[in-house]
Amino acid sequence: MKVMLATADTDLHRIAPVMLQLRPQYETLEKLLQQIKLQQQQGYQLAYVEDTDEVLCVAGFVVGFKLAWQKHLYVDDLVTSATHRSTGAGKCIIDWLREYAKQHACQQLHLDSSVQRFAAHKFYLREGFTIKSHHFVIDEL
Repeated sequence: MKVMLATADTDLHRIAPVMLQLRPQYETLEKLLQQIKLQQQQGYQLAYVEDTDEVLCVAGFVVGFKLAWQKHLYVDDLVTSATHRSTGAGKCIIDWLREYAKQHACQQLHLDSSVQRFAAHKFYLREGFTIKSHHFVIDEL
């Protein structure tokens, strides 16, 4: 398994089917890719784990600054393909994200996870994440 940073449109087309598993609200690969490209203009990056030319896991992230967190890496999206869960791909990308954050002088690594994703929470806790806050939202304005 190796982690790659998506740098070309061909990379995006390879990882989009896995990302669509996490973000089905985009319905089509075309709509998802359009949103990814929009976010890339704001610093969004994608890393992915591959093995034998197959994409196993994808993480979308940004490096940013906040008063509360200082310089940090925030994981917007993290998904392991349903057919490759519990294979070490998730740990591989978390380890890579942790190292990437250190190399870019980030003080912290953050992510949010929907409350119903119990298996993901167990994984994040096992990987050293702690629960620091509740995230509140107003869905419709």
